[in-house]
Amino acid sequence: MTSVVPSPVSASNADATPSLASFGPPRLLAGLGTGGAWHRRLDRVGHLTVHGQMPELRLQEVVDLAENIDLRGRGGAGFPFARKLSAVIDTARRRQDARTAVVVNGSEGEPSCLKDTALLLYTPHLVIDGALLVARALKAEEVSICVARQDVERSVRDAVAERGPGAPRVRVARMPEAFVTGESSALVNGLNQLPVAPSGTGVRASDSGVAGLPTLLSNTETYAQLAIAARLGALDFRNVGLPTEPGTVLLTVAGERVVETPFGAPLSYILGLCGMDPGQGVLVGGYHGRWLQRDLAWSARVSRESLESHGSTLGAGAIMPLPEGTCPAGELELVARWMAKESAGQCGPCVLGLPALADTIAWAADGGGQEALDAVWARARAVKGRGACSHPDGTSRLVESTLDAFPEEFELHALGQGCGRPVLSSLSVPGEGRVSQARGIRGIRADRGRTAAGVPQKTRRLVVDWTLCQGHGLCAGVVPDMVELDVDGYPTGASAEIPDYMNKQAQRAVRRCPALALRIVEK
Repeated sequence: MTSVVPSPVSASNADATPSLASFGPPRLLAGLGTGGAWHRRLDRVGHLTVHGQMPELRLQEVVDLAENIDLRGRGGAGFPFARKLSAVIDTARRRQDARTAVVVNGSEGEPSCLKDTALLLYTPHLVIDGALLVARALKAEEVSICVARQDVERSVRDAVAERGPGAPRVRVARMPEAFVTGESSALVNGLNQLPVAPSGTGVRASDSGVAGLPTLLSNTETYAQLAIAARLGALDFRNVGLPTEPGTVLLTVAGERVVETPFGAPLSYILGLCGMDPGQGVLVGGYHGRWLQRDLAWSARVSRESLESHGSTLGAGAIMPLPEGTCPAGELELVARWMAKESAGQCGPCVLGLPALADTIAWAADGGGQEALDAVWARARAVKGRGACSHPDGTSRLVESTLDAFPEEFELHALGQGCGRPVLSSLSVPGEGRVSQARGIRGIRADRGRTAAGVPQKTRRLVVDWTLCQGHGLCAGVVPDMVELDVDGYPTGASAEIPDYMNKQAQRAVRRCPALALRIVEK
């Protein structure tokens, strides 16, 4: 049975309230929508009514359970939870020191992901259950839950207060709202009262994390799944999903809908549940993910194995179909610029490489020719493997995947023809309007030069100085939408209005004129 629970959605991840849905009976989202009623948050009584008491397990039983259900981290990397827990145990034994730490990563700094936000807003006790289960088995003294949003912090603090005092102690730590905050070493640094930025040392949290202790650090959904498995047992947990990928998974669809589905469900069914189709293609795995071609999206399943066989990746479970009516090149530029701004700003590939990559994408999208397209590939390769964390590598992966997925669109843009579509900000980039200026559409002039109130604004024009023009014709190659040549190779007009989306292209034309016959004027 499929259920959908609507709730308000805002345009930014910083304050978005996700709508919830389930494909089949929910586990993680159980109790959040009954008979059409909407519960803002399951309190302690409601949580126990829905899920029952949490059993206590010995340490080896927790490891065995995680192995038997093949529990993997749901934050993006998909690392086996049992191996991560065993690494913490081994380090503690090697040190002959029983002290350990447990950290829940609920920062979720990517705008395409809201599943951890949904769990911590509406069913935080399930996450706390999973974290305390491991902490008690490890005999850890404290559990740290890292969050970034104010409403999430309030929800988790309320849940902790409902439990009253106990051991281990649960600490809620507010972290900066930033993409790189969720990187494991950045969280550890923040908990250690250091700048919240990736360390770049390569030291794993399981070796030295909070206060230098062996630290188990995993994603919010991972702990919630562990809490479900502890109650059901391995056999019942495996009753849904695939033999190789049992259980359910949370997906964030289009940056606003959180869907719980069994592994193995057809991706097209999930999109249909949300009233969508694959459009031009589906970006899977978020801003560090890869594109799934439109035709493949109809046959792909929600499964790491299925998606990887199609050249994509499940990652953190972000599913973003690209609608037919938006420009792929413009969408990529929005994401690339946001990713450049979201870096920690502490190493060259992020400080210099990512902004340059975004500028180069804009150059190609504005008609920079094959030279610009080649430069995008070169810039993407140049940032790989050189950062303190995976931020530049993931951004490069997205850029290369987008170029591979939409080669014809990028070629049209590079040639100055454009694809004829506006940029709708369909990939959930925060701070961007739902509709931005169109790229490369011939003849668009509507409403330019006026504000929303109808007050005339200054317009920018590309002007030809006839006393200098020598008919080289290079300007027509750079801005073919604004300049046409006569039979003698000279511009047919003395000036042309510059649309907002072609400002950079016009400036490039001015710089490339060998006779210095072009200039930009405002009127």
